[in-house]
Amino acid sequence: MKISNFTKGLISTSTGSFFWGFLGTIYFQYISFIGFWEVVVHRSFWTLVILLITTTLLKKWNLFKKILYDFKKVTILFITGLLILGNWTLWIYAVSTDKIIDSSFGYFIFPILSVFLGFLFLNEKLNKQRIISILLVAVSTLYLLFNMSSLPWVGLGVAFLWSAYNLLRKKINVETDIGLLIESLFILPIIGIILYYIVVTDNNDFVIQNLSLASLIILAGPMTLIPLFLYVKGVELAGLGPSGMVFFIVPTGQFLLGFFYFNEPFSTDKFISFIFIWIAVLIYLRDLYENN
Repeated sequence: MKISNFTKGLISTSTGSFFWGFLGTIYFQYISFIGFWEVVVHRSFWTLVILLITTTLLKKWNLFKKILYDFKKVTILFITGLLILGNWTLWIYAVSTDKIIDSSFGYFIFPILSVFLGFLFLNEKLNKQRIISILLVAVSTLYLLFNMSSLPWVGLGVAFLWSAYNLLRKKINVETDIGLLIESLFILPIIGIILYYIVVTDNNDFVIQNLSLASLIILAGPMTLIPLFLYVKGVELAGLGPSGMVFFIVPTGQFLLGFFYFNEPFSTDKFISFIFIWIAVLIYLRDLYENN
């Protein structure tokens, strides 16, 4: 029996989301012992290396050069490069410091926050269900503000950085991989400076002599790009709405791992705030289902 493109898309985006939410979280937490700054450096560098290889194999250098001549696109990609570096840094900090549940908070509210930013900056319309979802996210965040010790600032930072990244990328028509390649080139000097500091302070764990550890660290590139490509391919085949519903596998996986596997603390205040968030997500998912 022939599988439809829609089904293929759901399989692809589900696999990417599972990879991102479960396997990626376990992997990056596992290598966090080398220090989250070094993880950020290697995640950025080996992602760049793989993108250089795929761009060559797929013969996309002409597309790359074409984008470089577009000042608006290059400027936006410079900004989004900084945003994605900030997102990666905050998220890796979260998995390195027992704040995976807090990061899941960010990815739960990210789609709803993106809807709000789309309303503010892209004139996208809001219906009743989406307004309620946005208000519930606001209530959840304000509730935690009354107890700063429970405020998941890492999750809020991840959500705002990722939402701003996606908002700006919507403004330009650039293929995901080529855009990420240009972004990676822009942040290369920054990670070069960070790496220099790591080496001169004798905190560098990546050495060729320790081949097994070096190989494990190099996996940061594939562990970043594989779920991204699977998810984007799923969006292309199944559509943005269904893929948006499937995306919640990511924060669900992070939350379950943080609570059950890594035994992170989960206060009553956070539990109450998450109830608001989960209700908001259910309303948002219902809206996506009814409009696709």
